[in-house]
This record gives sequence, structure tokens and C-alpha cells, in this order.
Amino acid sequence: MAQSNRPSRIGRVASNKMQKTVVVEVESRKRHPLYRRMIRSIRRMKAHDEANACEVGDVVRIEETRPISKEKRWRVAEILERARVAGPVD
Repeated sequence: MAQSNRPSRIGRVASNKMQKTVVVEVESRKRHPLYRRMIRSIRRMKAHDEANACEVGDVVRIEETRPISKEKRWRVAEILERARVAGPVD
């Protein structure tokens, strides 16, 4: 897959209940300017998943694209890591 110049983020799929849409949680960490503690902020973005290939827990790379719907401005570029599926308990 060719690398593009579009802005991209890496996040974890939080929901795939919609058709061709996934909700991706992107985490960013910043240091607090006064207290010097790391602050974690999570943004939830809706991304277009044409093949419905993403599962909850997958780590994906999303890239910015034209507006696809009212809230979708991102699309899934690739699935970096599949979610681990728990096997049967013996």
C-alpha cells in the first residue's frame, strides 16, 4: 500500500455496530504545563470501513479524507494488529 500525505492517526476500534463504520479511540498524551504529570486524552472518531473488516479491539491506522457523512471524516487505511480472541474455557 502506497504511503499518502494525508494526516493519519493510530487507534483502537471501540465499536463496529454500524454498517461500514467503526468508532476508533485515539489516545494522546501530553505533559501538564504546571504540574508536569502526563495527561491522557481520548478522542473518539468515526471512520469508514468499506469491507466491514474491523473487529472491536483491533489496532488500526486511519487517515483523513473528504466528508463521507455528517460525522465521518476518516477512513481505515490498514489494520495493524488484530484483537486477541479469547478461546473456550476448559
